[in-house]
Amino acid sequence: MFRFSTVEVSGNYMQPTFNAGDWLVITLLSGQKHNLKVGKVFLIEDPKRPGVKLIKRLTQTRSEHGFTWYWVEGDNSKSTDSRDWGWLTSDNFLAQVLFRYKKAVIE
Repeated sequence: MFRFSTVEVSGNYMQPTFNAGDWLVITLLSGQKHNLKVGKVFLIEDPKRPGVKLIKRLTQTRSEHGFTWYWVEGDNSKSTDSRDWGWLTSDNFLAQVLFRYKKAVIE
């Protein structure tokens, strides 16, 4: 079963792909095994600040001793990401970004 939600982008760590104020439709990953694909964008939990959620692109995977490790980066080179934290586990991945949409402004 797919569960969808939305999230608003804050900050510039995914520029130029996503900008502060953009809205993203996401599909939640909880409760099942997922095939995390390189090149896709995900909502992850910051490994250094539990409860803080970030948007990052999966750029590499590495299998070692039966475990798969994941490397994520923001599209902005000044992003805080695996270049600071190192490899992540699948537990850090909360949702996959499906697409960006514009919220309707009612005047």
